[in-house]
Amino acid sequence: MEELVTCEGTVHSIIFQNAENGYTVLRLLTEEGEVITVVGCIPCVAPGEHLAVSGVPETHPQHGEQLRAVELERSLPEDEEEIFSYLSSGICKGVGPATARRIVERFGAETLDVLEREPERLTTLKGVTARKAQEIAESFRQHMGLRRLMAFLAQYQLPPVLAMELRRQYGDAALEKVRENPYLLSGEACGVEFSVTDGIAMGMGLAADSDQRLQAAVTFELSHNENNGHVFLPRNKLISATTQLLDSGAELVEQALDSLIERGAVVQEQVAHVEACYLRRLWEAECSACIRLAGLLAADTDRSAQAGRAVDELEAQQGITYAPLQRQAVELAARTGVLVLTGGPGTGKTTTVRGIVALFRRMGLEIVLAAPTGRAAKRMSELTGMEAQTVHRMLGMSWNDVTHQVTFQKTEKEPLEADAVIVDEMSMVDLALFSALLRALRPGTRLVLVGDADQLPSVGAGNVFSDLIRSGRVETVFLREVFRQAEQSAIIRNAHAVNLGQPPQLANNQGDFFFLCRRDGERTLSTVVELCKTRLPDHMGIPADQIQVLTPTRKGPSGTENLNRCLQAALNPPAADKREIQWGERLFRTGDRIMQTKNNYNVVWEKADGTVGTGMFNGDVGRIVEIDPSGELLVVNFDDRIATYTLDMLNEIDLAYAMTVHKAQGSEYQCVVLAAMPAAPSLMVRGVLYTALTRARELLIVVGDDAAIRAMAANDRQQRRYSGLRWRLAHFADPAER
Repeated sequence: MEELVTCEGTVHSIIFQNAENGYTVLRLLTEEGEVITVVGCIPCVAPGEHLAVSGVPETHPQHGEQLRAVELERSLPEDEEEIFSYLSSGICKGVGPATARRIVERFGAETLDVLEREPERLTTLKGVTARKAQEIAESFRQHMGLRRLMAFLAQYQLPPVLAMELRRQYGDAALEKVRENPYLLSGEACGVEFSVTDGIAMGMGLAADSDQRLQAAVTFELSHNENNGHVFLPRNKLISATTQLLDSGAELVEQALDSLIERGAVVQEQVAHVEACYLRRLWEAECSACIRLAGLLAADTDRSAQAGRAVDELEAQQGITYAPLQRQAVELAARTGVLVLTGGPGTGKTTTVRGIVALFRRMGLEIVLAAPTGRAAKRMSELTGMEAQTVHRMLGMSWNDVTHQVTFQKTEKEPLEADAVIVDEMSMVDLALFSALLRALRPGTRLVLVGDADQLPSVGAGNVFSDLIRSGRVETVFLREVFRQAEQSAIIRNAHAVNLGQPPQLANNQGDFFFLCRRDGERTLSTVVELCKTRLPDHMGIPADQIQVLTPTRKGPSGTENLNRCLQAALNPPAADKREIQWGERLFRTGDRIMQTKNNYNVVWEKADGTVGTGMFNGDVGRIVEIDPSGELLVVNFDDRIATYTLDMLNEIDLAYAMTVHKAQGSEYQCVVLAAMPAAPSLMVRGVLYTALTRARELLIVVGDDAAIRAMAANDRQQRRYSGLRWRLAHFADPAER
């Protein structure tokens, strides 16, 4: 836990302020007469006002010692000179230093009260019309509204940045909205713990059995479980979880749930033998996906009746012979509206996709290739020789600040100009993205979905790829044969063994697979660092930037947090030509490998060819290429996309010399070093080990505890995800026709 330092004083000057997010660098004149630098989210702050700040001391490359504000209290200036400094700073539209001096000379210590409560008195000043007086007053009221919102949040130790988010959503009515319903703070935009907002509401006098409290708790449980991958919750489990959350009676919770169902915020529907309760948007996404997929499956495919002959011609032209299942997949892609292609490493998925692309070209189809992540899309481009995009970019993703949701330009109103769409790494695609993809396809578009069904499921809600396969409604080809060339790879042999529940062969030298037994966390750590710093670069010619360290967990000696600190020190040590920024306990340095840890739809990036776009996503990896001399900006290269980060965005990135297996989904690396030590039971499962092994393209080195590795291979426990897509597809009926 960071130790906080507290100080009080008057704002002396503003060095930097971002009006969009409130991030500020200021000089504070303390009561002891010392001038210190304070940084943090302090919206609309101005010289002359008083601050009481609690924060974390840091060292800035240009500004030196500074205090990063964690908590603060603000009060308006009281004496005339401070009020003048405050007003002349530009906080009110239409008030510069000259006007500020005239106002303060006329109204003295009453100035701020006059601006807010009696603005008509401003017209007594020469040159101030009634209209201008109203404009000044309106500007000041907006300013005060944000201050009061911040003061309200500060009572409950909530950070000032929440005020900016609430202001973006609700405008000048933000404080009124929060007072009416404090549970807004636990919504997706703000993400405050329910227990905190519940405490605020109860402290404001809300009754424990109020409908507002009960309904907010039900909605929170559904949203919380969406983050755990669930599309819906069974009614009985939802009631039980909410009852436990509130320490309330089940009957009251049931009544609240029924009220939400009655007004349409929650949809309840029988799915198989379960009374499924959905947030409306997830129910709509699931129903829409089912209806649109059924439409693609029913599309006329007469034009591809000669697919077999076309494949014969393709083989002759390319000088290859497809294996039976590969040939089946290529033909089915031409004959059917939707095809699922799945298989593990070495089973020929890439060759099959190339064949499908070649056949579609012969048919004169306009083809679009996509994948969920930038790295996966780049790899798809390299393997097929065609441009591939992320699914988000293909669909024209943008962010709606009003609804706080992703929106897509490509929909049924403006569909993709494509006759065939091929999506790779489908196991990573969640329900919301899949539904958006289907909405963007014209009737009759062919859809080919490629992936490895045995990898970990998507981070977002749903189990789309597995549901499609198990529904029995979509033509699916399982590539099971490992080709002779691939069989020579111990990585591939061991991956398939793990998938069958067998432990990997841990002999010391298997060509591309090595195991180094270390049963102590600290020894595992030191071995991993040594491999990356010297042994692999010096003895095997593998540059450090081509090595990716993976681990199941964030915590512990061989977790990502500790590994990243040690790998940074070893691989990118301090140097005179490398600037640094300290952000809390994290240090970022020019040359560091970093990863985006949360979706940010507003980051602007540009490629060397002038292409401009927005959006960085959880899991995107880049390198810090520049830190500006002021230390206020970082320039990051994400696979040829150059993005600039301000200091307030540093909480969205982390070092990426080491990453969790979950974060590595959809990526492939020349060399993987896997730190495999005991971790939380939910992480010691077969899917995590299998996914880790299949990230390595040329070399895999496993460092760790052989007993832990064998236990992971044997543990096929999978967390069940509540999703209705499989059942809905198998028992399809258009809800509109019921």
